[in-house]
Amino acid sequence: MKPYPKHLLTDGQHEAGSAGWQQWLFVLIFKHDTPTGKLFDVSLILAILVSVLVLALSTVSKFNFQYSQWFYNLEWTFTVLFTIEYGLRLACVKSKRTYARSFYGIVDLLAFLPAYLQLIVQGASYLLIIRIIRILRIFRILKLTRYVGEADALMEAVNGSRRKILVFIYVVFTLVVVCGSIMYLVEGEENGFTSIPESIYWAVVTLTTVGYGDISPQTPLGQFIASLVMVMGYGIIAVPTGIFAAELGQVMVRRRHNNKQCKACGLTDHDDDATYCRGCGNSLEVTEES
Repeated sequence: MKPYPKHLLTDGQHEAGSAGWQQWLFVLIFKHDTPTGKLFDVSLILAILVSVLVLALSTVSKFNFQYSQWFYNLEWTFTVLFTIEYGLRLACVKSKRTYARSFYGIVDLLAFLPAYLQLIVQGASYLLIIRIIRILRIFRILKLTRYVGEADALMEAVNGSRRKILVFIYVVFTLVVVCGSIMYLVEGEENGFTSIPESIYWAVVTLTTVGYGDISPQTPLGQFIASLVMVMGYGIIAVPTGIFAAELGQVMVRRRHNNKQCKACGLTDHDDDATYCRGCGNSLEVTEES
């Protein structure tokens, strides 16, 4: 078997084993820039979507009564497939412990483990709902070639605006505590504000403009305060959106002026500090878009 280039034997978090079959499996399962890797990813995503759809439909009484046997067979088919996939992932990586303890390693395990637990643990059938966590595996699509640049841009924008958003959340938290406490004093238990936590719940619901209506102020002063909280809510909702949008705009501007393209394969969307192509390993040429 022809040896693989070194850049194909790692995905930044995991490395392939030394055996030829391990490297072949690693490129197939973990690498997303190869034709076989793309086919595997797309097939996996389709399997995840169908399995989640089957799980959701099985909770509908009408469908479960008519197609319970079909749902049962399909669920165990997906369970066996995901078990095999998890075993192959463990087999092809160099450090099995690192993969098993990683985020996606845990998600992959939870994708099929509840089905086996219900066979050996009495009363564990309720754990089957944990299988819905399979939908998290759909985020693997962000590693596909066409989405890498967009995913990196979003993550860069999130990291860039993280501190501003955390400060904003702290301000909102302080605001709902103060408003809730004031409403507890103004309205009192006779109007449904039985405690400060209950009043804080009302403040959160009102400030976010959800307005369930299970608790509402009855006094004129309480209604006036509620009106102010509602008006503030409309302005507050726009703040984190504006922060993130501004940061994302800056990220996109930076990326437009530093677009690296590989001479050999034409692949783009590399990291800003990349020296070699992430697809073929050749040296990169920096081109600027006009």
